[in-house]
Formats: sequence, structure tokens, C-alpha cells
Amino acid sequence: MLSIENLSKRFDTSLDHPLFEQVSLHLSPGESVAVMGESGVGKSTFLNCIAGLEPVDGGRIRLRDTEVTSLDEDACSRMRRRELGFVFQAFHVLPHLTLAQNVALPLWLLDEQEAVADRRARAMLERVGLGRRGDDWPRHLSGGELQRVAIARALVHAPAVVLCDEPTGNLDPERAQGVLELLFEGIHNAGAIGILVTHSRAAAAHADRILRLTASGLVADVG
Repeated sequence: MLSIENLSKRFDTSLDHPLFEQVSLHLSPGESVAVMGESGVGKSTFLNCIAGLEPVDGGRIRLRDTEVTSLDEDACSRMRRRELGFVFQAFHVLPHLTLAQNVALPLWLLDEQEAVADRRARAMLERVGLGRRGDDWPRHLSGGELQRVAIARALVHAPAVVLCDEPTGNLDPERAQGVLELLFEGIHNAGAIGILVTHSRAAAAHADRILRLTASGLVADVG
């Protein structure tokens, strides 16, 4: 479903040394991978390239039948809304919306009917253990609960790919474990592809494979 071939990225195209190059990765529905690497190697940039948020300097990214690297800005935005889910370290739960409204956001962006979006959002909150709290405000939740809302929002529109950037970086180890179990269970059950970038080996262990991003490509992590 997702094919990345010989991807390269430079922050300054005048420099000879790229941030990374020759990055290739092929993933099937239901498969997850954790990407580790040294600080500054470009892990978050790698996710941004997959999402079409940053241009690439070489290679190609193909999702289903779509050549992501050839899309214009408007087409790329539509692809993100339809095909991608995001889970970030900082949660990005909007404080002026209820939990159900936060989760419904991706459906609103896809012009889903309000009643249908609300029903699907509340069903997803039920799946992450917050079924009775759809009308609550984010300020009433703990960090672990906020990340559960973010997971529900990432999965509610049945995306093809879920991109996770240090999703438990702000959580203590006990809460992080529960959130990661929930995240990867949701990705697997949805038949989505999960890509996690992290510094944490404990977090990476939840994925099917662990790879390391280097300046010259992705390599198998040997611990």
C-alpha cells in the first residue's frame, strides 16, 4: 500500500551532504514500523515528507495508486485529509471543542454529515475508553487521556496510514505503555499502516519492525 523508493532530503540544496538519502520502505495494510535514529537525522522530516508537508529532493512516495511526490498543494491536502492520521507528542487537542468534536474534526474536513460524524466520533471514543466523556472539555483530562483522544481522532476516518511522532514523549512510562498498546491495536484492527518515529526503544518494541534512519538510508535496528 505504501512504497517509498530512494527518498532523499536536503535542507539546503546547495550542500553536498543530504539530511538523508536512499531511504526505501515498503509497507502493507496492518503493518507497523518504528523508526529510530540519532537526534537531527531527520525522523520528523521523514514523516513530513510522507505526508507531503515538505518537498523531497529525490525519490518517490506512492500511496495506493497515488504518486504523493507528484501532487500539487491542493491535491496533497486532499490526500492528507482522506488517507492520513496523525498522532503527535503535544496531543494538539483543541481546547475550545468538546472531546467528541475534536475526534469528529477529520470527518468534518471530509464533509461528513454532522450527525454521522458525531456518531462515529462517540463510537471511537468508546473504543479508547472515553465513551461517556464525549461532551467533556479537554481541560478536564490527564495527559494520557488527551493522547487517547488524539488516537481516536487519528483513526476515526479510517486512514490508510497513521503517522506517529513521539506520541508518548510527554507521558510517564505507565501511561505510555497503555497508550501505545491502544495505538497499535487500533492501527492493526483498522488494517492501516503505522509509522512511529521515536527515541524510545520501549515504544519502538510495539511495532512489527524496528528500523534506524541514517544519512544513507534505513537499516535494520540491531539493538
